[in-house]
Amino acid sequence: MNIDYDQQNSESKPPVAIPVEQLSAEVLDAVIESFILREGTDYGVMEISLDKKKEQIHRQLKKNEIRIVYDFNTESVTMMTDLAWKKLPKS
Repeated sequence: MNIDYDQQNSESKPPVAIPVEQLSAEVLDAVIESFILREGTDYGVMEISLDKKKEQIHRQLKKNEIRIVYDFNTESVTMMTDLAWKKLPKS
């Protein structure tokens, strides 16, 4: 099988928002925890527990302040603010 990687990379797809309702509680928890751990643990003067940070993210998701986003190009899932999502170019 011969793959033309240059052609494959030039065909980028825009990211998609994943509705929280479509994720099981276990998957949602794993996505949130992965995001928190990837973002680091320096919260300034006061240290925030993992559970507290998870609660904050759940609250932001319910208020539609942040979105879970899948990027086809990097094959990764992340979170971003609603404002950042709206600024992304759409195809």
